[in-house]
Amino acid sequence: MNPGTLSFLALFATAAVSVSAPARAAEPVRCTVILDVDTGMVIHRQGGCDQAFYPQSTFKLPLAMMGYDKGILVDEHTPRWEYQEKFNRSERERKATDPTIWEKDSIVWYSQEITRRLGKQAFADYVRSFDYGNRDVAGGPGGTDGLTEAWLSSSLKISPDQQVSFLRRFITGKLPISAKAVTMTQAIVPTFAAGDGWTVHGKTGAGWLRDAKGKPDRNRPLGWFVGWAEKGGKKVVFARMLVDNKRHADQPISFTVRDGLIADLPKLASGRPN
Repeated sequence: MNPGTLSFLALFATAAVSVSAPARAAEPVRCTVILDVDTGMVIHRQGGCDQAFYPQSTFKLPLAMMGYDKGILVDEHTPRWEYQEKFNRSERERKATDPTIWEKDSIVWYSQEITRRLGKQAFADYVRSFDYGNRDVAGGPGGTDGLTEAWLSSSLKISPDQQVSFLRRFITGKLPISAKAVTMTQAIVPTFAAGDGWTVHGKTGAGWLRDAKGKPDRNRPLGWFVGWAEKGGKKVVFARMLVDNKRHADQPISFTVRDGLIADLPKLASGRPN
């Protein structure tokens, strides 16, 4: 074989090695879990419900419980705090906010003002006494601060199974908080009408997973919708989660998750197949 042929084969081999198949996109992670509040029986459970991810803005539910229990929050509209430029939030959040607006419009800076007033020790103590997810409020990933960002793509993680367990303890008065904290938290959670006479109370949450370098991965959006629903004398707690493998540009992924759960809940809560 002449030198020219050898050179050509070497070049071909190098090119073949350098052109690899495109990396496969990670599979989406989905879960829907629904429990009967009275019995704790699983009515519906499908998907990766034992996998834990960042709670994102679903953490506004336990934060409301802490705020009312500690007396930082008073009623549906007190306190009303003014936006401050130092918060450096998006235009959507640049407004005066009270507890009802906070939950409805998912205002991050209001959450952070609550945890600042709680302080690190009380905040950590509440999360631990709630047995909430992995109970890790140290912060750190992505340079996040534990006190004000632990739940935002940071150290705190919770699975859908843990979400419904926590919510059932909340609804049945098994958490170490006052009766007022239970009542007032329920009063400010957004409410939605569902089919077949069901009323849904729940909180969305959205964000992104982090890549190997600790940066938000926009191709791995995370969406939640968690809460409880009632019809007549029946009450259930639910969690739906989606970790997708593509960007959601039309609307926040949490809205897609929320709207799907509200549409599906009447048949799922009745034990009918999806």
